Amino acid sequence: MSQGISESVTALRALIVGSGMIGNVHRRSAILAGAQVVGVVEKDEESARAAAERWGVLDYFDDLVTALDAVHPDVVHICTPNATHGEFSRLALEAGCHVVCEKPLTLDVAEGQALADLAEANGLVAAVPYVYRYHPLVREIRSRRIAGEFGSIHMLHGHYLQDWLLSPDASSWRVDPAAGGASRAFADIGSHWCDLIEWVSGQRITELVADTAIAIPERPAEAGPTFTTATPTTSAPKVKVTTEDISNILFRTDAGTPGTLTVSQVSAGRKNRLWFELDGEHSSAVFDQENPETVWLGALDKATILFRDPGYGSAESRRLTVTPSGHVQGWLVCFEEFVADTYATIRGGNPEGLPTFADGVRSLKIVAAVLGSAKSRAWKEV
Repeated sequence: MSQGISESVTALRALIVGSGMIGNVHRRSAILAGAQVVGVVEKDEESARAAAERWGVLDYFDDLVTALDAVHPDVVHICTPNATHGEFSRLALEAGCHVVCEKPLTLDVAEGQALADLAEANGLVAAVPYVYRYHPLVREIRSRRIAGEFGSIHMLHGHYLQDWLLSPDASSWRVDPAAGGASRAFADIGSHWCDLIEWVSGQRITELVADTAIAIPERPAEAGPTFTTATPTTSAPKVKVTTEDISNILFRTDAGTPGTLTVSQVSAGRKNRLWFELDGEHSSAVFDQENPETVWLGALDKATILFRDPGYGSAESRRLTVTPSGHVQGWLVCFEEFVADTYATIRGGNPEGLPTFADGVRSLKIVAAVLGSAKSRAWKEV
């Protein structure tokens, strides 16, 4: 992992709020980073008890305040629907806990900024899992950009495509704006792309124009599984969809660099294709998250395929490489490395690239600009 943990270091006490797919990923990553999971919080007592039994956790709760008072965690992982993130983060920070909160940090920029300010004022580590930063070859591209290998950046472009909502029978709490927020496809996955391209390129998106579309106008009122092929529910009543399936973004950065981004959750065969290209005056680089073991590097006279390898590349790329070349490591390892870096920061370290609540606020501002532009049909500043 990113940071070794001495046997003499007291294990951090972690409380997991939410026990779904992503909650289990947080739990697993926390344990691998040396934490003791001291409790789980769910929406009701039955769900909480079931999660505790499944995870082998002694204490379970259906209320976060009660859990904070009972187990006194060092760090709280918030893995619940989007609309709950702000309140749960505030409660944890006010209790003196470090926080790892799923994105979006909140559904409102001002609330997100208040949480970032609260964490800073209290000297607490507050992180948001923009974990695509933790692909070793993403670090390699960033390192080469910092070293000047690509020269001035001429263009940034790419997409993030999924297909889990392609079926008209697919739905999720994420489709409901009351639970997931006014933006779905862009806030869910486009935000990841924007965080990644800004971090890799060193440039910030300053203005954009956006077009959004709803491909499936009605979906089942019953929420189904997230990021999973739909189970037909043709007998269930359907409701009008108001959150977007597709977003197309045209943007410029603070360096004047133009860029484009396409986001979709209805692209057949695309599972999690986060893909970006950085085109510079000397050379270009391409990363594809569905094929994270290689990157494409282009020049006028050649194109090169670079493999992830623990013996080559930048220090950060090698630090985050935990398996030999050819033994694929992917998103799950990225998450483990992110949590390890979060815990290392809590212990006083300063690992490179940890995404914080400030990055979460940055994302909220971009989402707000996208929604504003799509509504006004005009360019918006970020």
